[in-house]
Amino acid sequence: MKKILLVTAIMTAVLLSTTVLWAQSPVGKWKTISDKTGKAETIVTIYEQNGMIYGKFIEMIDPAKKNDVCDKCKGEEKGKPIVGMIFIKDLKLDGNQYTGGTILDPASGKVYKGKIKIIDGGKKLKVSGCIAFICVGQEWVKAD
Repeated sequence: MKKILLVTAIMTAVLLSTTVLWAQSPVGKWKTISDKTGKAETIVTIYEQNGMIYGKFIEMIDPAKKNDVCDKCKGEEKGKPIVGMIFIKDLKLDGNQYTGGTILDPASGKVYKGKIKIIDGGKKLKVSGCIAFICVGQEWVKAD
């Protein structure tokens, strides 16, 4: 009887920890919040493909900016519409955050080493762009 209770307790713990891990995925829709104004700027979708995390702009909050293009971007992104642009690329799970990829800032055209960390029980993302050891970040809120 004690073995059955022990096995049941272990199975319950495994199932609960797996559920917590699934709940901690960044996949979904998020509102980006400007670190300068504190206002929502865009809606992005974060998705997983081949074990990596990517992000794409899907909507500009300000209707006047819905046709903006990335004038300051370099390479293939230059002059392309921001809506529809994949700006987070190749992040992978590393402990309790996603790292190892890049984040493009269309306002400056700069590409940074990217980090995403799920915070506030999955209601927010801490998104950072880093050059060397200097990182600048924003907190995004769940949009769906």
